[in-house]
Amino acid sequence: MSKPQKQIHLAAHFPGVNNTTVWSDPRAGSHIEFSSFVHFARTAERAKFDFLFLAEGLRLREQGGRIYDLDVVGRPDTFTVLAALAAVTDRLGLTGTINSTFNEPYEVARQFASLDHLSDGRSAWNVVTSWDAFTGENFRRGGFLPQDERYSRAKEFLATANELFDSWRGDEIIADRATGTFLSDAKAGAFVHEGRHFDIHGRFNVPRSPQGRPVVFQAGDSEEGREFAASSADAIFSRYAALDTGQAFYTDVKSRLAKYGRRPDQLLILPAASFVLGDTDAEAEEIAHEVRRRQVSGATAIKHLEFVWNRDLSGYDPDGPLPDIDPDTGEDHIARGRAQVRMYRDPLAVAREWRELAAAHNWSIRDLVIETGNRQNFIGSPATVARTINDYVQADASDGFILVPYITPGGLDEFADKVVPLLQEQGVFRTEYEGTTLRDHLGLAHPDEGGTAHRAAS
Repeated sequence: MSKPQKQIHLAAHFPGVNNTTVWSDPRAGSHIEFSSFVHFARTAERAKFDFLFLAEGLRLREQGGRIYDLDVVGRPDTFTVLAALAAVTDRLGLTGTINSTFNEPYEVARQFASLDHLSDGRSAWNVVTSWDAFTGENFRRGGFLPQDERYSRAKEFLATANELFDSWRGDEIIADRATGTFLSDAKAGAFVHEGRHFDIHGRFNVPRSPQGRPVVFQAGDSEEGREFAASSADAIFSRYAALDTGQAFYTDVKSRLAKYGRRPDQLLILPAASFVLGDTDAEAEEIAHEVRRRQVSGATAIKHLEFVWNRDLSGYDPDGPLPDIDPDTGEDHIARGRAQVRMYRDPLAVAREWRELAAAHNWSIRDLVIETGNRQNFIGSPATVARTINDYVQADASDGFILVPYITPGGLDEFADKVVPLLQEQGVFRTEYEGTTLRDHLGLAHPDEGGTAHRAAS
């Protein structure tokens, strides 16, 4: 008996503070004006995407003590943008990253419950921790939590927020005008939580929202992050968009679910993926090559090399060879607030590997950064990209993709107009929304219907 085709989940990521976006392109728009967010969201909804995703940066990154301004800098408050988008969209899910290290459960639960009401059940929360003291300096809790403590706090944070969401059953408001009775239960919203990180009690003042709880996403790739997702999340963002690494991540995370009494289909795995389209595969490759060179200018290449070398390399020619000096392995780092710094845990080994690659291919500094950096995941004609995405999902490398265009806000338009119809023709992507909430789009059961059960696609 053949395996039934999986339905593909698609989402759109409004590019944040990074050099994925070619902000200097004449087609690019503002990253702060509301019209940009509206255009992006309406394109995603027109294409019947599951949700729009906004990442969050809590501090401007620095390089050598100066603001790193070679890519997009800054982003309006996540909740404010999502609440505004709720008014100009009807079905599109609204997902935002909100940090569990520097916020409080009552405040965050209140904001997400409110967003869920305002959007008629389309809110989702990407639960993250903050890894660096540099970001923490903006908050009174600056940098004191080691990694294991951050995840301990995140787990209790989410559990506490769920207690707040569940403090209302959903049937307490009767609003009987004849008797003047508004609530059927005078204890509505009452909660008590006593734990290691939070000791709070009181009344939660937002009644139960359409989804009961927001959909919960998680984005960590560490051992702790994978376990957190397996125990508590409805979906996990993955950075493994290639077939082999995607399959390995998919198998690993799904295999962890049983210990928490969950089935493999109760957690969606959605890698972020960039794309470049052309009329032909060859044209798309040419465009992709040009896009990569525009994303990585000479100055950007030098700054990226400094992430590993931890030295001021401004005197080096980006079109010349790699430095012959070794990286500085000291504790203080020249680049602050960048997740990439954590990726290079052994800078001496990375430097050796990069020197070997550069020598083998005759790469300059800029060539190396372009070739070893984030390449577009899907490159080709619309037919090629549609086929590749479907192949990856059917091969269990993911359950879908969160698409990141290199032009904002119009970079999603071509995908919506040319690739989505091909996926719909193949019968692997919806032609219309079948439900009204984000849980409906993702196939997740309402918490009041047995938790986060996922309806298997047929």
